[in-house]
Amino acid sequence: MTKEYVILVDEQDNDIGVMEKMEAHQQGLLHRAFSVFIFNDKEELLLQQRALSKYHSGGLWTNTCCSHPRPNETIKDAANRRLFEEMGMSCELQIKTNFIYKTPFENGLTEHELDYVLIGHTNTNPVINKEEVESYQWLSIDAIKKEIALHPDRYTSWFKIALEKVF
Repeated sequence: MTKEYVILVDEQDNDIGVMEKMEAHQQGLLHRAFSVFIFNDKEELLLQQRALSKYHSGGLWTNTCCSHPRPNETIKDAANRRLFEEMGMSCELQIKTNFIYKTPFENGLTEHELDYVLIGHTNTNPVINKEEVESYQWLSIDAIKKEIALHPDRYTSWFKIALEKVF
């Protein structure tokens, strides 16, 4: 398996280095990331349930896809790459906003990310990569917010933050 690297950044999103992904998560260092939100014509959001085997947050529901850009890769190129790798789909993506968050996990890893939110539209259903995604569903923002209020532990930390910031 090839090692993945993340781009370390300061709070103004200036590159300050590159580090192996797991090491950055073990040390809780701030790095660049992205979260993709795909909507259909009914204004439903495509959610994915993370594969149970993921290194953290396995089985939790989250936005359409998320990951980290590689060194020398733009946010949009990385988002399009992962959208295809995880969900088997592509569409035009636009950067909406970004935010910083930090979440420690029970396994000793910490997500500390400057997370870019990208929005896209398609009516195409995904062809999921079962190594990355357990399941998917289309839901309205109102339905998602009601579900999160009832069962916050079923959703990833970054998804709940992004949802509040964007919608």
